[in-house]
Amino acid sequence: MIQGMHHVSMKCSNAEEYAAVRAFYTELLRIPVLTEWETGILLDTGAGIVEIFQDETAEKLGQGVIRHFAFAVEDVEACVAAVRAGGYPILIEPKTVAIGGNAAFSAKIAFCKGALGEEIEFFQQMWQ
Repeated sequence: MIQGMHHVSMKCSNAEEYAAVRAFYTELLRIPVLTEWETGILLDTGAGIVEIFQDETAEKLGQGVIRHFAFAVEDVEACVAAVRAGGYPILIEPKTVAIGGNAAFSAKIAFCKGALGEEIEFFQQMWQ
């Protein structure tokens, strides 16, 4: 039934926040813009979409929280370097993990905070 991640949606509370979020994803992480309109943008990660709205309605921000989302990446260190250079915090430095304790399913991961305070995981799959 499930074929993969389609999109993650985030809402900004004002134009300044939207501009910072847009710059974080399009300039620092270099995710291409799929389409953009007056109050929103779709970014194409290649494996799913990030949807960002400028709502300017504070109560809408309380609708829910994304604990984190993960981007499939080829180079965790390059992502961390870009985020760090942009002045955003790295929560977990790059490290290799065994998914579920199984060394056959190793991955290199790192976590950072995005422009809205969202947690983002960079996930470099090391199995075929």
